[in-house]
Amino acid sequence: MIDPCFFPALCMDLLLFNERKVTGMKKIKVGIIGCGNISGIYLQNLTSTFVNTEVWAVCDILEERAVAAKEKYNVPHMFTIDEMLNCKDIQIVVNLTTPQHHYEICKRILESGKHAYVEKPLSLTVEQGMELKNLAAKNNLLLGCAPDTFLGAGLQTCIKAINDGLIGDVIGATAFMVCHGHESWHPDPEFYYDIGGGPMFDMGPYYLTALVSMIGPAKTVAGMTSVTFKQRTITSQKKFGKVIDVKVPTHVTGNIEFKNGAIATVITSFDVWGSTLPRIEIYGTRGTLLVPDPNTFGGDVKIRTYFEDEFKNVPLTHIYSENSRGIGVADMADAIQKNRKNLASGELACHVLEIMHAFHESSEKKAFIDLKTDCERPRALDLGLIKGYVSL
Repeated sequence: MIDPCFFPALCMDLLLFNERKVTGMKKIKVGIIGCGNISGIYLQNLTSTFVNTEVWAVCDILEERAVAAKEKYNVPHMFTIDEMLNCKDIQIVVNLTTPQHHYEICKRILESGKHAYVEKPLSLTVEQGMELKNLAAKNNLLLGCAPDTFLGAGLQTCIKAINDGLIGDVIGATAFMVCHGHESWHPDPEFYYDIGGGPMFDMGPYYLTALVSMIGPAKTVAGMTSVTFKQRTITSQKKFGKVIDVKVPTHVTGNIEFKNGAIATVITSFDVWGSTLPRIEIYGTRGTLLVPDPNTFGGDVKIRTYFEDEFKNVPLTHIYSENSRGIGVADMADAIQKNRKNLASGELACHVLEIMHAFHESSEKKAFIDLKTDCERPRALDLGLIKGYVSL
């Protein structure tokens, strides 16, 4: 608690800031296409957490799911896709369909003159991702893509630590996501072993987006891949006993050279029964940073500097440590009103998409892959935010 006796000017600024926010906030109307499992947290946060968004309509190929979402989150309208894209009130359309539909629906959104935000990955191919990025730019629209977990308290604290020079210049990193796949718990795990699936495309976006947000854009990728189990047997209840043919690499490993010279070692795998590997570690000239799970918004941040003997916890410097999926959409809404770039951008997502493909391509060609895409390292969120806001 800040004592107003000591900081009267600061307290007055905060009071004026709060008054401006309360009286001058404009809500951007949002439409959501796809009311499956992931939609719940988006609907919850976009209707009750972030103050600059209003979910105006929902849409789903299964009418009963759209009806349930409309009623649960008190959404005014249930539309078809055509109705949503023709609705003049809606400015942002959030695409929460399955990955094979990301490209076609995002293209329709952008062609309709609306800003598009999509769940990861941006598209199935780099060419499709580039087309969407260029279409958005041509139409003076924003394109956004999950994951937005790098905007959470955990990774934002890591970004601030790096920006403040607490570990010196970044020279390297490790990132590990290893498990034994989804067939033991997921009700419909087939996709994870089909084209567009696999550990790199399922979980890679979280880890690679985190790395780029902390280190900057990548330059070159070298990868090796394998398929340990050619078939998988579903043991979750819904489809117990069904055998799945594995069509994608399930153990992906390699290195990334970043433009600043740092080198990261990455493993993503569905073939590992257990592990004690860390999630992400960042190595600098003056210390090491332990990064929390990039699939979450909070988590512990630890640093060991060159003059210390052990790692010490770093207090979180930013808000949004709870599940804040949808913050990327709220930031897009803020960007629309302030005429700036959004942080979870199509440019960032397209770069991450190419990095993922490069691991597979490098393994197939047995060669280093020089990346063609680029992106700006996203700026950090403002300090001192009030819950519900994404900028001062």
